Amino acid sequence: MSIKDWPAEERPREKLLQRGVKSLTDAELLAIFLRVGTPGKSAVDMARDLLTEFGSLQALLNAEQDRFCASHGLGPAKYVQLQAVLEMARRHFEEVLQRGNALTSPEITRAYLSAQLRGLSYEVFCCLFLDNQHRVIVWEELFRGTIDGASVYPREVAKRALFHHAAAVIFAHNHPSGINEPSQADKNITEKLKQALGLFDIRVLDHFIVGDGNPYSFAEHGLI
Repeated sequence: MSIKDWPAEERPREKLLQRGVKSLTDAELLAIFLRVGTPGKSAVDMARDLLTEFGSLQALLNAEQDRFCASHGLGPAKYVQLQAVLEMARRHFEEVLQRGNALTSPEITRAYLSAQLRGLSYEVFCCLFLDNQHRVIVWEELFRGTIDGASVYPREVAKRALFHHAAAVIFAHNHPSGINEPSQADKNITEKLKQALGLFDIRVLDHFIVGDGNPYSFAEHGLI
């Protein structure tokens, strides 16, 4: 049975319009992007097969071009469309968090961080510098490399915060492994940064770890 033969409330497009985008599963969202299936399979069936093949929606979205195009039902045209969608999402969140905008939603912050850091093959430590009303001053990549390698230097972070006249900061780094739980090194460096910036009355509001799933928040887990 093709999707057009399904009850209206179960079709991905109609479901999105009636219940909102958050009501859709990963397979249903992907099916809307695919638009059509293959002989004998609906777009939703094909989407489920692709999620099984790649292991997750994130893995599919981050797949290299050759790997993506090699999958049945995909190809260069779909790869180009996907890259355009991902870049539009990045630019959208960059505009939302542009200089002078206040941080009003933790979910917007999470979405922005995910768009910036998810899928990178190397570890990056970044900082969102804020003024005393939690308006964005600037987003900066500060260090590359593993935190276990002691590559994050509190003195350099403090220098950048003072340079930008920041009153508060939000840290973020990614785990290329996909694990979004903090390591002991993550906890240690966060505490050192908090102490260092506290000397200048600069508040550390949160530290996010971007891996698979929802970015991990130190603040929400009582670690800041």
